[in-house]
Amino acid sequence: MRSYDNKEELKNEIKKTFEKYILEFEDIPEELKDKRIEEVDRTPAENLAYQVGWTTLLLKWEEDEKKGIKVKTPSDKFKWNELGKLYQWFTDTYANKSLKELKVILRKNVEEICSLIDELTEDELFKPHMRKWADDATKTATWEVYKFIHVNTVAPFGTFRTKIRKWKKIVL
Repeated sequence: MRSYDNKEELKNEIKKTFEKYILEFEDIPEELKDKRIEEVDRTPAENLAYQVGWTTLLLKWEEDEKKGIKVKTPSDKFKWNELGKLYQWFTDTYANKSLKELKVILRKNVEEICSLIDELTEDELFKPHMRKWADDATKTATWEVYKFIHVNTVAPFGTFRTKIRKWKKIVL
């Protein structure tokens, strides 16, 4: 996993990978948003729904902790050993929306994550044990908040960009 020297570097990487990712959806017609093909495990709508789901959860973890609510990761409804069910919930909850709506939601989430990064101190972002939700999320590893941000933004934006590019090459 990549490490970052400061907040700006993390935000810039999020923005760069997000813009590359989201641009891939510009030429996908709405009527093909649910087109399933054997070679790619998600439709365009499911691909975006996954991103919306994780970024929404990330923001909720921080928001709930600030409110003094005990955070259950990955979500109130699912445990870490139920990620398949969580992904299906993302699909059921978000994939029925239009690609345009999903892109708007995801863009808003990314902007809120960048604002969150601005609000956090360097210590809160890059030092361990600064958020209870981050400590409680892993049983064996110690993860700083920036790692959760990275694995829910930069990493999947890259991986899922590859998936949607493959889908487009076959379908469009």
